[in-house]
Amino acid sequence: MGHHIVTLIEGDGIGPEISRATTRVIEATGVEIDWEPIKAGINAIPDYGSPVPEVLLESIRRNKVALKGPLTTFIAKGFSSANVGLRKALDLYANLRPVHSIDGIKSRYENVDLIIVRENTEDLYAGLEHIITPGVSQSIKVITTHASTRIGQFAFEYARKTGRKRVTAVHKANIMKLSDGMFLESIAAVAQNYPEIKYDDVIVDALCMKLVMDPNQFDILVLSNLYGDIVSDLAAGLVGGLGVVPGANIGLDCAVFEAVHGSAPDIAGKGIANPSALLFSGVLMLRHLKEDAAADRIMNSIKKVFREGTHTTRDLGGKATTEEFADEVIRHL
Repeated sequence: MGHHIVTLIEGDGIGPEISRATTRVIEATGVEIDWEPIKAGINAIPDYGSPVPEVLLESIRRNKVALKGPLTTFIAKGFSSANVGLRKALDLYANLRPVHSIDGIKSRYENVDLIIVRENTEDLYAGLEHIITPGVSQSIKVITTHASTRIGQFAFEYARKTGRKRVTAVHKANIMKLSDGMFLESIAAVAQNYPEIKYDDVIVDALCMKLVMDPNQFDILVLSNLYGDIVSDLAAGLVGGLGVVPGANIGLDCAVFEAVHGSAPDIAGKGIANPSALLFSGVLMLRHLKEDAAADRIMNSIKKVFREGTHTTRDLGGKATTEEFADEVIRHL
């Protein structure tokens, strides 16, 4: 086991509570981590005047790894999303969302085991919007060979590294022949370099139908930004929701592991939030740090707690507080 320094963004709302629970569990494995806590989002504005302060970016660039709780993003008003700002500033081009069924969590499907790889830097999320004339707005979708190739390589490398057998590109190239066509051509070109991995593609609306009918027919999905955003949440719904799936934003130099659910201000400070999503993201982080043994121990422990069902949080039908849930996970380590 090595010694690691990790930037910690507690987040707001329930963020500090679930971050505390998560760091306690990770520390209980014996992995040596020094946490470097830095504010972001709403909490950073009074001190730094920005939701993504330079001191935060410097810390992540220096440590190469960050663990991040949820940050509030206002809809259609307020400052721009700190989540998006962080991805752009650090060029975290790959969004990784593993979606697995978990024993003890009720959902409509069993044995779901999907990996969603979402391009994180362009598409309609480039933010190029303007009003052409009163009552008419335009949003520009940007797709480049560079970004599409890069996300394709990430998906196939991940498949090779984790022993996965198939990568499926998701698109709407039947309508958007140039933009989605470019995305598709780029991924297909990458696929040539990975002959041992099966490659195919599917139109995004057909994919949504197929996922709902039988999510077990897919392995790794690679998508551009907008479709990836929508499909990764849809897939989370197949296994119990955003409260039980991890997320990672990965670049060439740095990676930020985050809970993808909201900051739940309505239950903030009550000590009843479920820290599972952030814990699972912490497990992904440990794997990234090559601390696989500790990651496996935490996963096995969480699964035991879910299976027993006596110390789960309210959202999963239990009565445990955030800290009691963490205590129980630590007890099973």
